[in-house]
This record gives sequence, structure tokens and C-alpha cells, in this order.
Amino acid sequence: MSMPADPSAGASVPARNVVLVHGAYADGSSWADVIALLQQAGLSVTSVQNPLTTLDDDVAATRRALDRQDGPTVLAGHSWGGTVISEAGLHPNVSALVFVAARGPDVGEDYAALAARFPTPPAMAGLVKDAGFIQFGDEAFLENFANGVDAARARVLFAVQGPITDTLFASRTTVAAWREKPSWYAISAQDRTTSPELERFVAERMGATRIELESGHLSMVTHPREIADLILTASGRG
Repeated sequence: MSMPADPSAGASVPARNVVLVHGAYADGSSWADVIALLQQAGLSVTSVQNPLTTLDDDVAATRRALDRQDGPTVLAGHSWGGTVISEAGLHPNVSALVFVAARGPDVGEDYAALAARFPTPPAMAGLVKDAGFIQFGDEAFLENFANGVDAARARVLFAVQGPITDTLFASRTTVAAWREKPSWYAISAQDRTTSPELERFVAERMGATRIELESGHLSMVTHPREIADLILTASGRG
């Protein structure tokens, strides 16, 4: 379902490159189906592999990918990746931002405090901490993080899950690129990892052009065509 954008949302700039940033508890392969669709459309695609150790480390990995692009580039982030692209998105190659069930912090914002204003999603009860790292247990991952994903595919995603440091989510951004770059947002109405109400709030605050999907948290896995189309629109090809 498409939703109206704020009048301040900018028009798309023609771009032939896309850089994709995965979220916590995942890796770059989570974008696999979207990558194939974007490549079929003639775009050059790079999927970043975040270390998920610190915000600075993830931003550095994203900036290295952006440095390698040869012109206007759509920068897309899923979940935690929204924080990364909010910080890295002022890179001169970035022409547009796409947020997928993503965080979208303002400058210096305590995002945990913001999220606490909205319902607590059930996945959060299934986190397991060990030796300074956090990840989902198998039941929480399969039933909540990957709800709506085919069971066999969800087990593969569980196998490549990227644990995060237990301090990662305390990071605060120094810029909010969505205040300066045109932005698009895909809300997941059946999300059990991030509150859909929080996603709607963030998307509206951005003035993003937004769609809402009947999807769980991993909409780029369950609805790759819709996510690819949103990125294509941001690239000026939609």
C-alpha cells in the first residue's frame, strides 16, 4: 500500500549504482533476492558486510563501498542498517536513501528511549547474550525475526546470523542524512522485531515517500519485488 510523502521529500536523481546495508543479526546475503532483481534491471549492486562491532566500524565499511561507486548511488539500509545509512548517507555519491523496516535516528538521538515509546516487539524476549555479543536463539529467530519466511530459508538465514556487540545499539549518530537526501521507506506491518508503529513514526518524521507491506521484519526476503521496485524508484527508474 502506497502512502503519501511529505511535500519536502525530494525527487529521485538518476542513479546506476546501489549499495545495500544489512541489519543486526544478519549479513549481506539477506539482500540476495533483491540484488538479483536490481541486477536484472541493469543496476550495479554492492552489498556491504558489516562487522556489527561498532557504529563507526559499520559506517567505515559502508563508506568504503560508496567510495568505489562511479556516480550517483542509492544507499539502502535494513533495520540497524538505517542507523548506518543515516550516518554515512552524506557521502557525495549518495543520491537517495531507502529505509527497509529500519531505524532512522536523528542527530545524537537516544534511539532506545524513542523505541520505548512504542510497543515492545516479541522478538526482543529471545535475545541471547554471551561473552559481550548478542544474538537470537533459534526459536525467536525463526518465529519472530524471520516470521513469514519459508522455514528452510529461515534456517539458512539463522545459520549466517551476525551477532552484535552488546554496546552496538547504544551508539548515537552525528548526522541525520535523511534530513538532506531524498528518502524512501518500506514499513513492515507484521513486524515482530521492530514495532510497526515506530517504523511509521520514523518514516513520517523523515518526510519519506513510503509504502507499507503485509510483511514481517525481513521484507526484502518475503517481498523482494516490492523492495526492489522501491529502490528502482529511488534510482529514477521506477
